[in-house]
Amino acid sequence: MSNAKVLPLLEADRAVAPCCPPLDERPMSADEAEATAKMFKALGDPVRLRLFSSVASHEGGEACVCDISDVGVSQPTVSHHLKKLKEAGLLTSERRGTWVYYRVESSVLAAMSALLAGAAKTG
Repeated sequence: MSNAKVLPLLEADRAVAPCCPPLDERPMSADEAEATAKMFKALGDPVRLRLFSSVASHEGGEACVCDISDVGVSQPTVSHHLKKLKEAGLLTSERRGTWVYYRVESSVLAAMSALLAGAAKTG
């Protein structure tokens, strides 16, 4: 008997709820700034940024930890960094047998893009 959880499929055209408004739209609230800072702080570490990039660019939109752990640090350190990315809301994971598969949280890339798009227009 399997203990695997079945995750619901997301609709591709589902509206994305951004974490915060584009930078040029209005000042962020304290809660929006805290959530956004948590995401960027998590990505501020080079190993975490590499892991996030590996998951985001992996074929099929998800990556097994066995496929992305070659980032120059030990396996326990990789696990620590993946945990921090999950805590920041950047990744989700699913255990399949002995392996854990990671995928970028569905709204993250769109929300980060929308946040920075306004800054790019004014810069």
